[in-house]
Amino acid sequence: MRFGFHHGRGERGHECGGRHGGPRGGGFGRGGWAMGVWGMHEGREGGRGGGRGRRMFDGSELRLILLKLIEEQPRHGYDLIREIEERSGGAYAPSPGVIYPTLTMLDDMALVEARADGTRKAFAITEAGVVELKEKADEVEALFQRLAELGEERARTSGGPIRRAMGNLRAVLQDRLGGSEVDPETLHAVAEILDEAARKIERL
Repeated sequence: MRFGFHHGRGERGHECGGRHGGPRGGGFGRGGWAMGVWGMHEGREGGRGGGRGRRMFDGSELRLILLKLIEEQPRHGYDLIREIEERSGGAYAPSPGVIYPTLTMLDDMALVEARADGTRKAFAITEAGVVELKEKADEVEALFQRLAELGEERARTSGGPIRRAMGNLRAVLQDRLGGSEVDPETLHAVAEILDEAARKIERL
């Protein structure tokens, strides 16, 4: 992708600006172009939504994952979803439509038991559940290793350092250009810095 470099006020700026939602005109006041520079950074990413719709673990594997998490402490269904999402670094979050039937199955198998907790049910492990985990300890360890690897892979591919840098750019632009009065010399100086950064990235 080639970039066009423009400096005049009221011009479109980099070609990527319009496509990602940046303003087409000047307007460096509060909420103007400076608020659109990082449009690409603000896009939604995988996270909770990205993991759903894909079956990363089959039914028996998910039962063991839930059972192990419940062994650590009694948990609600939603707590289990959040815990799995956290341990996978946001790469996988099973839906309630998967979690609750699996919990019902574990209950039917007498591996967990439901306990009233206000208006919700928390699930606690039974002695039979503890025995099940001991018998399948190697499989459980491998499943949690897979969760950890999902998190590591997501950390490598989700552009974390780029998001951090874009966040820094957002903050400094808001601070420096967010006022109602910004002199033209400052605007041109900032534009040149951004243009030079774009040229360097393009040459990588």
